[in-house]
Amino acid sequence: MSAAARALACIALLLSLAGCRGSRPVDAGPAFLQSLALPSVGPTRHDVRKLQGKVVLVSFFATWCFPCLAEMPTLEALQRDYGAQGLQVVSVGMDLEGTKVLQPFAEHYAPRYPVLVASEWMIEGRSPFGPIKGLPTTVLLDRRGRAVAGWQGVEGHGDVAKAIEKLLKQD
Repeated sequence: MSAAARALACIALLLSLAGCRGSRPVDAGPAFLQSLALPSVGPTRHDVRKLQGKVVLVSFFATWCFPCLAEMPTLEALQRDYGAQGLQVVSVGMDLEGTKVLQPFAEHYAPRYPVLVASEWMIEGRSPFGPIKGLPTTVLLDRRGRAVAGWQGVEGHGDVAKAIEKLLKQD
């Protein structure tokens, strides 16, 4: 995919995530965070209330997705490097089998960030995040819970880190 096509895909993703109508985006911040009130699996527990006021990196993945597995070390590094500054990485497993496959996956890999089980309505694209058309899909939420960046496919550590650093510096 060319750079221009990737840029257009990212813009389309952000527009759908932000609930844009015309040129006035809807501030769906609280809705994005509340849609992450999902059950967690694995060693890292999750409490959606602890996301308030944090920069949140949401990664939609599936256990069968090889690019998603390749992205896990980047997510681990971002959580390690920026967690103390206010970043929280959260992965949302989109597997249709839900807990049945996500529980052993999370126990085996033991990420330092929560692994959540997507609800049926999220898998069907009825959450504030809209339809997740490719995996991995990553969405960056600011401290108010608004979607400010999004990537489809595996994104490099450097580009994501720059976006995170910018948000962490803002009040």
